[in-house]
Formats: sequence, structure tokens, C-alpha cells
Amino acid sequence: MGFSPWGLGISLAVLAPTFLLWVLPPRSPLPRPRVPGVLAVLERSGQALCLVVPAVTLPGAMSVWWSVPGGLALVAYYALWARYVVERTPDSLYRRTWALPVPMAALPVLVYLAASGLLSSPFIAASAVVLAAGHVPTSLIIAKELRTPRDRLAL
Repeated sequence: MGFSPWGLGISLAVLAPTFLLWVLPPRSPLPRPRVPGVLAVLERSGQALCLVVPAVTLPGAMSVWWSVPGGLALVAYYALWARYVVERTPDSLYRRTWALPVPMAALPVLVYLAASGLLSSPFIAASAVVLAAGHVPTSLIIAKELRTPRDRLAL
């Protein structure tokens, strides 16, 4: 254990856009569906782990090629946040894009998994798995809640 400026930078790069929700909240309220308690715990635990673990885990031998998929996932994540800033709708946060049902939940997981490869840290990978186990299913529940009844019949 120790301080990792690389890990801190990655955590902040993923976390920073979420502050847009405070500055530019959605024009209509986000749904608040019932989420099973275990998913809520996994989601919050994964978020905390992915914020803290990269910053306090000294990197091993850096595998620089992992910065390519991680960087691409981060750029795609920022592009989706740009879409949110333009639209400012709950749907823009949970809409299927690029064949991903909830890309704004999946892309941060991909960034952290790539970061675990970049920094040679199984602890970051484990944190990303916990995040995926809670954040992706929770986002799918919210996305389902946002669909119109006509859209639900199409499933």
C-alpha cells in the first residue's frame, strides 16, 4: 500500500464528470425505483473502492498498452457526458448506445479494469468487479423504469 498519483488521476478522471449532475441536474427528475439492498450495497461499495483503491495501491510493472483501451473507454464515457450536458434528460444517462444497454455504467468499469492492467493491480480489478456487480444491474433497473410502456412491450 502507498500513494499512487496514477491511480488517483484515474479515479478523479472517472469521477469528475458526475459533478455535472450537481451543476446541471436533469430537467426532469430521475426515477427512484426499488433496488434490492444487496445491489445498493455492492454499488456504493464498488464506487468507494474504485475511488480509493487506485489511489492507495502502488503500481506494479506498468503495462502501458492498457492505456489504449482505458483511454478509449474514458473518451467514450466523456462523449456520453457531453450528450448528457446537451440533452440534460434522465434518458441520456441510461440510454442504450453502441450496443451497450447502459454504457454510462459499463464504461467506468472498463476504465478501471484497464487501469488494473496498466498498473498491474489485482486490487483495482477486484474493485472494478464489485462496481460492475452493483452499478450495472442498478442502472439496468433504472433504464427499464425510464422506458415507455410501448418500449417495454418490444422487449
